[in-house]
Amino acid sequence: MSTILQRTYKPWRWVGATAPGGLALPAAHPSASTLYAPRGVLIRNELLIAVDSGNHRVLIWHGLPREDHAEAQVVLGQPNFESEGPGKGGPERGLYLPTGVGVYEGRLYIADAWHHRILWWNDVPKENRPPDGVLGQPDLSSVEVNRGREAGPLTLYWPYGISYQNGLFSIADTGNRRVLIWNGLPEPEQLPDEVLGQDDFTTTLENRGDFPSAKSFRWPHGITQVGSRYLVADAGNHRVLGWEKERNGDADLLLGQLDFQSNMEWPYGPQGATRLRFPYSIASAGETLAVSDTANNRVLVWEEFSQQSSQAPAVEVLGQHDFESNGENRWDRVCEDSLCWPYGVDLFEDYLAVADSGNNRVMIWKR
Repeated sequence: MSTILQRTYKPWRWVGATAPGGLALPAAHPSASTLYAPRGVLIRNELLIAVDSGNHRVLIWHGLPREDHAEAQVVLGQPNFESEGPGKGGPERGLYLPTGVGVYEGRLYIADAWHHRILWWNDVPKENRPPDGVLGQPDLSSVEVNRGREAGPLTLYWPYGISYQNGLFSIADTGNRRVLIWNGLPEPEQLPDEVLGQDDFTTTLENRGDFPSAKSFRWPHGITQVGSRYLVADAGNHRVLGWEKERNGDADLLLGQLDFQSNMEWPYGPQGATRLRFPYSIASAGETLAVSDTANNRVLVWEEFSQQSSQAPAVEVLGQHDFESNGENRWDRVCEDSLCWPYGVDLFEDYLAVADSGNNRVMIWKR
């Protein structure tokens, strides 16, 4: 019999879909309080941002919600809260399946994945307005894959994840099977300083054209750092890779697989505290690491992570009663501590926010 675990994080706020009859269904029409398959989330002091991917928009709460299902104050990517559809208002203002989100040195960054670009606003908007800058495209009107040509150092193809920590700005350029890294926040047309996952800035081979290795990706999605460790959630290979200081060689840390040459998926049976299935997002705060183990319908948490080695087991699981289970909403009705395809995750101080994509909501957990 499985042991019921003691919980460090408890559900605190629920933003998005209500759950009539136990089903967290998307609303027939968008509003300021509904979400449809959100894939990204950010939580900070007095700030919550939900990347409402299915509605091709971003919702912003200035001030953490004081009650469940609270209305957002700002929408980006759509002309109003009731509008829906990709690219509304044209590419200069519209979004197409946005995913990643970050606030770095006061700027708001959004990974506008299917427009193959990263957008930024010079502050976190308090009203609906167009972005102030773009990476991956020559201007705000352009949205072609790799700028309509072969891949290069300034092109993007389905960029899903972004990160800025310890002076490194990173983009998970998922469709090009690589991670691009800049020293500092880049300006438009500034060349990246490093590429991970490929031999150069023009190659885009899955797993470098071979079997998985300690320096290849299939679908890199999430990026974070814990101390001097640089971590990438390689969703398509069902693993997390980690580098200690030097990133131009093989990764020296592995989560989710038995070795660097494996990318096995375990869809059935006990999952344990070490296996991963499509880990799409990863976040850290101090020594705490959280990974959205998406296809296992759970979030795994490690503490004192800089002291951990490869295949280190998680110490806490959210969304399931134990480490052996992986059912959508635990094969039961939706409740405040169940999950269905949690896609995005963020950590800040005592808060852990989850973009619970399959339940069309964002759940905030608190220590």
